[in-house]
Formats: sequence, C-alpha cells, structure tokens
Amino acid sequence: MIVREAALEDIGRLAPLFDGYRQFYRQPSDPEGARRFLAERLGAGESRVFVAETPKGRAVGFVQLFPSFSSVSMKRLWILNDLFVVPEARKTGVGRALMERARQLAVETGAKGLILETESHNAPAKTLYEDLGWELDGTHHYELRV
Repeated sequence: MIVREAALEDIGRLAPLFDGYRQFYRQPSDPEGARRFLAERLGAGESRVFVAETPKGRAVGFVQLFPSFSSVSMKRLWILNDLFVVPEARKTGVGRALMERARQLAVETGAKGLILETESHNAPAKTLYEDLGWELDGTHHYELRV
C-alpha cells in the first residue's frame, strides 16, 4: 500500500471515498457535492488530503486535515477532520498508515499536534486512536449550530 498526498487531479478517485465517509455519518449520498467540496478545499489550499492506494492504484482510504492554531502554545494545530477506509480494506493497516501520515504532517510543520473528534459509538476508530497513543483531553466539546 502507498500513502501519498492527494492533488486536484485525484478528485475523481477521492470523491467516491468522501461520499462514502459522509454516508457512514448518515448523510445522503451526494457524489457531485463531494467532488465540489474536495475541489474547493484542495484548490484553495484549505486542507491537506492523503490517500491510501493499493499497488494497482486503487484508492482505498483517505485522511483530510484542516489547519488551525493554538493560541496558548502559539503553534500550528492540525484538525484531523475525516478518516475513511473502504469496508473491504478495513483491518488491513490502511487506517493506521493514514493516521501515521497525518502525524508526520504535524511533525513536518512544527505543529503542537493533532486533534480529532469521533462519535462515541465508533468503537473501531476509538481503538485505533488509542492504540496509536491518542488520548482523550478531558475538555468539554460544545457546538453552536447556526
């Protein structure tokens, strides 16, 4: 398996994965919206996306990160916003490899670290995160929908 940074020319291969990710979180399928969203983020340099491919070039997973900053530490912070592996490639190390590439991005950019959130019922993801050394930070997460 190869993990590499995605570019605009990868949108056609990434969009179905991103649409699958959204469906996992109970959103309706929207292939064109997925394509447009990814193209806008990558085109504007608003996110970094890494894709996992089989030796034959089939995209089987991705991770998308958004930059942020920590005022307290005065350092960059990466939000690991999206992680998805196609069902048939789960438990094969794809998710672990994508998470490791995300960690490398944080190191390469001198970031304080990475943050993420997941639903409390997503046991497989939580197990992976904890196996990789991620810890619950003990803060309360609030959301204001507008």
